[in-house]
Amino acid sequence: MSEVADRAPSDRIPWIPWAIAFYGLLGAAALLWNGWSGRPWAFADRLAEARGVAWGSDLALGLCAAGAVIVASNLWTQHTEGGRRLAHELGQLLGPLRWRDCLVLAALSGFAEEAFFRGAVQPRVGWILATLLFAAAHFVPGRSLGLWSVFALLAGGLLGALFVATGNLLAPIVAHAAINAVNLRMISTRFGGGFEDDPAPE
Repeated sequence: MSEVADRAPSDRIPWIPWAIAFYGLLGAAALLWNGWSGRPWAFADRLAEARGVAWGSDLALGLCAAGAVIVASNLWTQHTEGGRRLAHELGQLLGPLRWRDCLVLAALSGFAEEAFFRGAVQPRVGWILATLLFAAAHFVPGRSLGLWSVFALLAGGLLGALFVATGNLLAPIVAHAAINAVNLRMISTRFGGGFEDDPAPE
């Protein structure tokens, strides 16, 4: 049993309250920024807003993108030393997370980060700079954790491309939330002393 898993419940970091506070502020900042300037918060521009959301194709696109990133990140973790080190460091930082914790964290981060970086920042500075800012926001000093910003750069570029392709936030939010939910669970279970017998939600 790992040291992280042996922690008493009271010693574990309360990720959910912190995430609610942080992502609540980030999401509110995005909505207020766009609202103040009269921009649609969920669309690239007024023309995209007039076209609306193609629910079926945009949802499918987001899920396909998420699947590709999840497969690629798991292969990176399994077959490279850098990927294993990164997953181990993140797992030790996160500690054990149940499925419901992963789903809540994924939903919060998926909505708030996409509303801010894609919905508010990208229309103003462009896809490339928004992707670089997204990667910079995920930078953590350290040899292993520094690779997290590389992953964020690649994933952020894909999420930004989804926003350009669809003109709305549905595909980026769905992709972001799905990637985080599955990868958080995988990292917590394998490297953070997670709850292997915790069933997936029905």
